[in-house]
Amino acid sequence: MKTVKIGVIGGSGLYGMPGFEAHQEVTIETPFGAPSDCFIVGGLRGKEVAFLARHGRGHRISPSELNFRANIYAMKSLGVERILSLSAVGSLKEEHRPLDFVIPDQFYDRTKSRVSTFFGEGLVAHISFSDPVCPQLAGMVAESCRAAGVNVKQSGTYLCMEGPAFSTKAESNVYRTWGMDVIGMTNLQEAKLAREAEICYVTCAMVTDYDCWHPHHDAVTVNDIIAILNENAANAAKVVAETVERLPDERTCKCGSALAHAIITDKSRVPAETLDKLELIVGKYF
Repeated sequence: MKTVKIGVIGGSGLYGMPGFEAHQEVTIETPFGAPSDCFIVGGLRGKEVAFLARHGRGHRISPSELNFRANIYAMKSLGVERILSLSAVGSLKEEHRPLDFVIPDQFYDRTKSRVSTFFGEGLVAHISFSDPVCPQLAGMVAESCRAAGVNVKQSGTYLCMEGPAFSTKAESNVYRTWGMDVIGMTNLQEAKLAREAEICYVTCAMVTDYDCWHPHHDAVTVNDIIAILNENAANAAKVVAETVERLPDERTCKCGSALAHAIITDKSRVPAETLDKLELIVGKYF
């Protein structure tokens, strides 16, 4: 199979978006176990794209159960250099309305004991994560939103909570006082691992509701939420297609050399089994 440079992580059904021609299903095993599902590899706007349903088709895997390392490692093994991550989120600000897309440039971690690094077992690396998303990719996604007629806010902070239960009102209101923009359960770990794998990463956060802080929260029905989810999915398909078409073949950002000065361990002291396990991630530096 030829190299696939563009990866998409999203909800079930996106592989059926207009213009996406699925070519094959690819099953990948990694040193960290199995990814959420097989990858759907196909053509979109003249380019090869690999799609992964984050929670598995049928939405079988909860946020706390996701094997983030396997998902990102598998993307890397396919040759992916850029990941577009699509996620439903709750809004923590009145200005981010349902059906709006937010392209966050920061994350705040409220998860508990999730594994979010490839390193350890005798190999230590400390990546720079002050700016956790690729600015060039974020800019292209924002442009694509505007071209697709989607109301978009570029910048903001995504608070990543543990779940699977949603926030209490007290928690939601505290997050608002912190200045958080949107809340979700998955993207912080993806962003960290993508940076370690030297893959450009961006989150396209699709607002479905106002979390539980909003005074009209209880008036929202299940049918309302489903309608918004469906419309967001349709808009996401347009944004992905627009972004894929705009992406240049070569990267000029710093994401592709994120590990250049991050590996701290004396290379002569790294255990052979660890180096073998992480050859795909660190091989070029050894």
